[in-house]
Amino acid sequence: MKIEVLVSTMNLENPQNLLEEMNIDKTVIINQVQEKKLQDITVGENRCYSYQEKGLSKSRNKAIMHSDADICIIADDDLKYEDNYEKIVEEGYKKYPDADIIAFHVDNVNKKLQKAIRKEGKINFITSMKIQSVQTTFKRKSIIDNSIKFNEMFGAGVELYSGEENIFLSDCIKNRLKIYYIPNKIATIQDNNSTWMKGHDRQYFNAKGATFYAISSTLYCFFIIQYAIRKRKRYKKEMSVLNAIRYMCEGVKKYKKEKRG
Repeated sequence: MKIEVLVSTMNLENPQNLLEEMNIDKTVIINQVQEKKLQDITVGENRCYSYQEKGLSKSRNKAIMHSDADICIIADDDLKYEDNYEKIVEEGYKKYPDADIIAFHVDNVNKKLQKAIRKEGKINFITSMKIQSVQTTFKRKSIIDNSIKFNEMFGAGVELYSGEENIFLSDCIKNRLKIYYIPNKIATIQDNNSTWMKGHDRQYFNAKGATFYAISSTLYCFFIIQYAIRKRKRYKKEMSVLNAIRYMCEGVKKYKKEKRG
């Protein structure tokens, strides 16, 4: 079973340093740059490809395209992996041989941002919305055979800067892929300084609304209303419930317009 870590990064000058910082080997690194000065690099089982473009989802899709692994691990450049992460992932797929995707636990150095460890078992449509992209591993063949990609209109680096992992997992579920969660730790997030999250502002809610529509064009209104009400304590100092709903609906309109081209 070949396992590769698919790393998305920007303006990387020394891939070897990144591999040491992340404690990984057997990787595909996608390096997005402003000017393509660096050559593509291959060192042992590690490959680094540079592209003059922006967008996290583009980076994820390029990494999947370049990978030849049986199992892929989605990664950002601010993670540090456990020494035995490959063994943990491999044992997970041996435990659940029918799994197409397995999400593992990722710790956070900032305990206030720590996600609760959830019960082991199968992930459904609702619980998939709580999974972060960096928790996600998958059988590459399952993704390729079903023509599933990250939606490049979403993700850091574009206007709709979040939600790409939720859309990706919902597309997997629509294609009847099997998703499991195992609460075994594979990595720790080292850097909590978000490059895209600037608070619960208009753009944040635009992205949320568009994400809900991309997940379901029939249930998005329900998702928008329940999110605005359920999360109101989180954003009440920055936004009213009505404005949150209005801006999410605005995001839906923007997404529809952009999708039409």
